[in-house]
Amino acid sequence: MSAHRTARGALLPLAAAGALLALSGCGDAGELTSAGATPTAIGPTRLWPTLPPATSDPYGLDEGNRASVPGIDVPGSDVHRVKPVAVVQAEVRAHPGEYSGTDGLYDETVRQLGGCDEKPTSCPVLTSYYRDLTGEGADDLIVGIRMPENQLVVRVYMAEKGRLTRIMSSTDSVISVELAGRDVLIRATSGIPGYEYRTAWSWDDRQRAMFPTHDEFLRVAQDKHNKPSGPKAPKAPDRPGETGGPSPSPSSASPLESSASGS
Repeated sequence: MSAHRTARGALLPLAAAGALLALSGCGDAGELTSAGATPTAIGPTRLWPTLPPATSDPYGLDEGNRASVPGIDVPGSDVHRVKPVAVVQAEVRAHPGEYSGTDGLYDETVRQLGGCDEKPTSCPVLTSYYRDLTGEGADDLIVGIRMPENQLVVRVYMAEKGRLTRIMSSTDSVISVELAGRDVLIRATSGIPGYEYRTAWSWDDRQRAMFPTHDEFLRVAQDKHNKPSGPKAPKAPDRPGETGGPSPSPSSASPLESSASGS
């Protein structure tokens, strides 16, 4: 070690000590106090380090999330000018008999769709919402479809060159749906009392679709009787995948709550 570095190292503690004496000399409020010992940081430990990494994704996340809606034109690429019920009906015609997956709807829901014009109060398509979720400067269409067993289908569509493209599809036993910035936040029952799922769906510009970027399993507040304060969870849960189809799972919650203003 050089003489210059050794002398510098000896002077630094003296200077620091002098500064501390100057700061602590007054002894009044605001003097420096110890915050206690700092916990030792423990880094992650890799398990099975010799295990070869996966060479491909086990599931294509864009599968079903992004799909063109046949037979739906979007005048001026303005999603406000398309009818949400007609959009859902067009998807049913394109995928008849689909009961699972991103296009799946129950028979009862399909029958109700056919009577939306005559019986609007029993139409399963809820009031639609609009927001720019892609960041491309135009509103996207957010559709909720009420299903039996208190399940809710949430789908998002964007306009591209005068045509309509679905960029998100999710089915779950939903507690609430919210919009936070450009994310769609879905709270769903877990089947375990006192716990729920919370999933944030976000736009991926590379895949041009929305994906579940944050998926949490969280404890919720309980009342004085040690029961969940939120909606009652089902006794025998079978949570579908984020892009999966219907899976009966009762809930007493209202199927759609949103912090955004609809049109």
